[in-house]
Amino acid sequence: MLQIFKNTKYEFLRHSKTAIVVSLVFIVGSIASVFVHGGFNWSIDFAGGTTVQIKFEQPVRDELNNIRNAVGALGFGQPEIKTIGIADSNEIQITVRNQEEGVNVSDSITAALVSALPGNGFNVLRTESVGPKIGGELRRDAVISSLLALLAILVYIGIRFKPSYAVASVIPLFHNVLVVVGVFAMFKIELTLSFLAAVMMVIGYSLNDTIVVFDRIRENLKNGLRGRKFEDAVNVGVNQTLSRTVITTGTTLFTVVVLYMLGSDSIKDFALALTIGIAVGPYSTIFIATHVLARWHKKWPIVK
Repeated sequence: MLQIFKNTKYEFLRHSKTAIVVSLVFIVGSIASVFVHGGFNWSIDFAGGTTVQIKFEQPVRDELNNIRNAVGALGFGQPEIKTIGIADSNEIQITVRNQEEGVNVSDSITAALVSALPGNGFNVLRTESVGPKIGGELRRDAVISSLLALLAILVYIGIRFKPSYAVASVIPLFHNVLVVVGVFAMFKIELTLSFLAAVMMVIGYSLNDTIVVFDRIRENLKNGLRGRKFEDAVNVGVNQTLSRTVITTGTTLFTVVVLYMLGSDSIKDFALALTIGIAVGPYSTIFIATHVLARWHKKWPIVK
C-alpha cells in the first residue's frame, strides 16, 4: 500500500483526554439542542404523514415557493418540497405530516396544485401515507435494531479478539452515532429511513477502521512488550496504519461529498450522514478506541 506517512512516531494517546473532552462537550450540546428544538425532526416514516411525488410537464423549480404556499394553505402543516432527479425531470416530492381523519390528503394536494399552476399539467407518480402509530413503531424498531447490532459486534469482537478490544471498539461506535445524530439535531435536519441506513453504514465503516488498527496492535504484541509499556505498542500500531486510514477515509469521503454536492435533494441527507460519520470515524478510532484499550490494560495488564 502507498505509504503517505513513513516511520511516524506521533504520540496520539497523549491527546486522547483532550479529544474525549471535546467529544463530550459536543454530545452534551447536541442533547441540549434536542430539548431546545422540542425533539427530533422526524420524517413521515417515523412521525406519520403523506408524501406525494409528482412529475410536471414544464419546469417547476422557480415555482417551489408558490407550491409551498398553496399546499401550506390546506391546513396540513408546513409542507416540505424537494426536487427529485435532474432539473429536466420536473419532478418534486411534497410531504405533509399533520393529517385529519376522513380527509384525502393526496387529492387535496393535487387540487391545490391545479389551482396554483393552471398552465402546467402533471401526473402523480407515487403516494405514500404512514399513520402515527406505525411511525412510532418504526422509531422503536430503529433504536432496537441499532442496539442489537452494537451488541452483536461486542460479542463477536470479544470472541475474535478479547473483551478489552470488544469494549474499546464498541464505545467509539456509540460516539460516532451520537455525533451524526447530534449534527442532525442541532440543524433540525429530517431523520428518515435513509438516515437510518446511513447510520448503520457508519457503524460498519467505523468498525472496520478500528479493527484494522487493533489487529496491528495485536500483531505487535505477539512477541511481548519486551520492556515497553502497552501504550507504546498502541501508539506504534496507530502510526503503522496511519497511511491506510488516511487513504481509505480520504477516497471514501471524497465520494460521499460529491454525492452530497451533485446528488438530488432526496439523497442529500443520506450523503450528509455518511460524510459526518466517515469523517469522524478515524478520529474516534485514534483518540477514543485506543484510549479505552490502553486504560483497560493499564488496570489489567496482559503482559507481566
